[in-house]
Amino acid sequence: MKQEVVYSDITVIGGGLAGVCAAVAAARAGQTVSLVQNRPVLGGNSSSEVRVWVCGATAHGTNRYARETGIMGEMFVENQFRNPDGNPYYWDLVVLETVRAEHNITLFLNTDVHEVEADGSEAERSIRSVTGWMMGSERRIRFESRMFLDCTGDGLVGFLAGAQYRIGREARDEYDEDWAPLAADGITLGSTLLFYTKDAGHPVKYVPPGFAVNIADTTIPLKRVIRSGDNGCAYWWIEWGGELDTVDDNERIRDELWSVIYGIWDFIKNSGQFDAQNMTLEWVGSVPGKREYRRFIGDYVLNQNDIVAQREFEDRVAFGGWSIDLHPPQGVYSTESGSKHLHADGIYHLPFRSLYSANVSNLMMAGRNISASHVAFGTTRVMATCAVIGEAAGLGAALSVRKGITPRELQRNHMGELQQTLLRCDASVIGLRNTDPDDLARQVEVTASSTRTRIAVEQPMESYSLEADVGLLVPADPEIGGLELLIDAEADAVLEAELWDTGRGENYVPHTRISSASVRVAKGGNQWVRLDLSWRPAAAQNAFIIIKANGKLSLGLSDQPHTGVLAFLKGPKPVVSSELEDHQPGQPVVQWSMRPFARKTFCFRLVSPTQAFSPDKAVDGYNRPYAGPHMWSSAPMQAGVDEWLELSWPDPVNVRTVHLTFNDDVNEDLINLHHHRTPFEVIPELVRNYTVQAESNGEWVTIAKGIDNRKRKQVHKLDAVMAASRLRITVQSVNGACHAEIVEVRVYAQL
Repeated sequence: MKQEVVYSDITVIGGGLAGVCAAVAAARAGQTVSLVQNRPVLGGNSSSEVRVWVCGATAHGTNRYARETGIMGEMFVENQFRNPDGNPYYWDLVVLETVRAEHNITLFLNTDVHEVEADGSEAERSIRSVTGWMMGSERRIRFESRMFLDCTGDGLVGFLAGAQYRIGREARDEYDEDWAPLAADGITLGSTLLFYTKDAGHPVKYVPPGFAVNIADTTIPLKRVIRSGDNGCAYWWIEWGGELDTVDDNERIRDELWSVIYGIWDFIKNSGQFDAQNMTLEWVGSVPGKREYRRFIGDYVLNQNDIVAQREFEDRVAFGGWSIDLHPPQGVYSTESGSKHLHADGIYHLPFRSLYSANVSNLMMAGRNISASHVAFGTTRVMATCAVIGEAAGLGAALSVRKGITPRELQRNHMGELQQTLLRCDASVIGLRNTDPDDLARQVEVTASSTRTRIAVEQPMESYSLEADVGLLVPADPEIGGLELLIDAEADAVLEAELWDTGRGENYVPHTRISSASVRVAKGGNQWVRLDLSWRPAAAQNAFIIIKANGKLSLGLSDQPHTGVLAFLKGPKPVVSSELEDHQPGQPVVQWSMRPFARKTFCFRLVSPTQAFSPDKAVDGYNRPYAGPHMWSSAPMQAGVDEWLELSWPDPVNVRTVHLTFNDDVNEDLINLHHHRTPFEVIPELVRNYTVQAESNGEWVTIAKGIDNRKRKQVHKLDAVMAASRLRITVQSVNGACHAEIVEVRVYAQL
């Protein structure tokens, strides 16, 4: 047996998306990282071994402008380019290459950590090392670090270190959660196995194994949606084990899930109720996708009320947006719906205090084992949210190691530095503004070749009948001075509309009514009709305009999206059967759906000009939509004519690094596997070809270029310091859209 000792600044145990993002974040911050994974592939439940969709704050298009940025966002966008059809093996490669690109990371696959050395009392402990066995290589490896991150999901490392934890459901009165049971118990969410099918092109028989469940004798066909063309995560509801111990009983749970899968396939193939003659099983999972086990106790336990109230923690470091999504303990055999969902009005915030152990001083956690109640865990558990938590935890660990302090000390004394570093890394934090004193772009005058000053969409694709209320979200910056709509009227009618605010900068639903207007419309088609809706808010923000239902009227509907503008339909039919998913009634983000209008909007004109896309928005401190678009947008680009954004300093400054963040439309709901297919490989709004020039001693010098860019953020590091009085980003082309758009520019004198 070969025994080794590996020294690194930080050891991350668990190679799911939380662990991957934690390791990459820490490595990019300059720390050496050992990333230890007990499987042959990275990605955890998203990997080709398990094949779960990576869900997150967008909630499959329920939340607006909510797609994750930072490391998770990079992987989403790269996967869209490489893997638009959702091949699980190509996704494995995207995750693996993200890790391999970081020279500060040493990756240990097939290495199962099962020993922990820790010192101290029960109330205050510290980890010295963890030890794992590398399967297939007969290597016993001891990992020594100053900081350890438990990203294992099940929380084995923290458990062995003596970290405080919970399993199961808290009592309702512990955190005053109305979705918690009256009495505490050990029930968790169960595990799932998935399967893939394909059309073989010829008849294929199926002989079920003897252990297959005869699902006709169960409630499964009555309470679940079974279709021959579905596969993968469409069968997320093949879940079981919530009343067992999902670790101790893992083998039993897997066997039961196999018996259910082969029984469902028998039902599809041999019951005569489905058109499945040519269908065959292509793949069946063998590693149960676990949802829940240990949840560690941190300095703060996130709970249901924090989620629903969207509490703005002072130490917020990430966001989520998936619903609180809880499942019945009996899983697939339950006579209840497969899940019940409670949504906030928008994204919610995650505190740093929930990412480190309350009693193990050098232990942090990321993923489904963070400090949260069972109810709050119902939303934090989804993988894209786990990933952004991982990035925050990894960066927090790196700063703690660099300063020689504990995560608790970092939270108490250096929280602003952590948050500003997260923003600099384009991480998934909302509502915080760049106040980085080293960013020279905060001291500039900004000009541009042109600016979009008119918000309008005028070319209809079709006519949309106003059978139900619809909504239109537009920026009020500095005001709404009136609205014109393109109307077809089959008879004389009255057009009515209301103007609402959205309450919070991160929300995109009507909150408080500001004004209303109505106008008589004569019979006729293709009419521009003006509504006297006006509003000049104290600060720039979004306006939500409700256009009231009237079956005599139709709106022009365009297939040309407009940055900063969204269209909604009120009260659409449920996307999924209510027998399978029970969404609580009256929730605004469910009532007002944008799914029917993906990359579409109604034809309209705002009468007053806008400042929502002025050049200074690229340095206003926000790097994603929040109470407005927060980006520079040019006038429509003309063939052969470049657009540019220019930063000017009163006195020359030393430039060594330039950060550019381009618009990748974080409203677009990307996915890693086959939940849906996005029709383009590169986000159309992304700048494609550009140059960066600096004026030094009266001469313009090209210092960087971007060719065939498909990324949201590019960091250009110069070989030498340049004294510059002006910096210009010139856009030659975009990946399909009509405007050059830059979200943020940062400039630093150091690398």
